[in-house]
Amino acid sequence: MTNNSQTRNEYETIDTLFRRNLWANMCLFAVCAGLSDEQSNSSITGTYGSIRDTLQHITIAEHSYLHRITTGRPFRRPEGAPPLTMAEMQDSIRLSGEGFIVAAPQIQARDSVEIDWDGMLRIVPSAIILTQAINHATEHRVQIMAMLMQLGIEPPDIDSWSYFAKHDK
Repeated sequence: MTNNSQTRNEYETIDTLFRRNLWANMCLFAVCAGLSDEQSNSSITGTYGSIRDTLQHITIAEHSYLHRITTGRPFRRPEGAPPLTMAEMQDSIRLSGEGFIVAAPQIQARDSVEIDWDGMLRIVPSAIILTQAINHATEHRVQIMAMLMQLGIEPPDIDSWSYFAKHDK
């Protein structure tokens, strides 16, 4: 196998991972956009918080992860900023998802970023940030889906098999 086909296969793999992450986020956020305020404010034990709080947490974290790998600097949301609206969260999650689709394939094994790790500055491989972006969103999507089920709302089918079935051409 030549280097060109290796590079192309790696690109397709990382591209698929982040396209699927964006798709899963967009599907879940679309369902949650139709919730009442009461439903959005509900939560269950063992989750991050309410559905609305968890959606905002996913949105801000994903923006922060993308900002970190593209600029090398932390993203700081202004102190006292009002909570994001559902429309703002949907726009932000789409933009950061699209940003990861562009940025992730460009990350090389040797790339790293400096982060504040419990008060200590540490150098972390950028690949860890990419991994965290997907794992973090997955963990919190599962929490939101559990909350939806508790409300009697069928969550979207956003597993990888569903993505493949929808996007296999």
